[in-house]
Amino acid sequence: MSKILIVDTATKYIYLSLVIDNHEVQSIYQEGINNHSVTIIPFLDELLEQEHIGLQDLDEVIVGVGPGSYTGVRIGVTVAKMIGYLNNIPVKTISSLALIASSSDAEYVIPYVDARRGNAFITCFKQVNGKLDFVTEESLEQIETYLEQFDFTYDFIAEGKPNANKIIQSNLLQDIDEIHELKPNYLRITEAERNKHGNHD
Repeated sequence: MSKILIVDTATKYIYLSLVIDNHEVQSIYQEGINNHSVTIIPFLDELLEQEHIGLQDLDEVIVGVGPGSYTGVRIGVTVAKMIGYLNNIPVKTISSLALIASSSDAEYVIPYVDARRGNAFITCFKQVNGKLDFVTEESLEQIETYLEQFDFTYDFIAEGKPNANKIIQSNLLQDIDEIHELKPNYLRITEAERNKHGNHD
């Protein structure tokens, strides 16, 4: 019996999903108030207790690695690393934008995470028979300028409960061979790093 945990905290929503034998049996998709670090462990305990299983019973963890909120992305990745390392469980990564896109059934989906001042972490997917593939690379863009390149109809979304089955059956998962090498995809350097290197652009 395959037991997979999916974790994502890159957006204002916290998403946890427990998939047993390719069927999502429990899930939490809830908007937070900058408190993912406080709620993720209680939510995780609640999710597992519903099915009477422990972390050590999991066969795999899938984690959204961003792009998104700097603090948010880090929370989910840290929890996934902890679970994988302490319980010797394989960890796979997925784009947090792919998780958003999986909520849509449109042929073309443009998921984004607001980055303020009209900017967003954004990409475009094409979906055929429920399979998502990147049309463009993930990037940090000015939204209006980015959207001008597309002449087809698309679903433009910033939220939506991910479709766990689509994610598990996609070709978008990346294996992590060495758990300590698992890093968030921030897509931009942090303010601290800019200051450290004297780059204030």
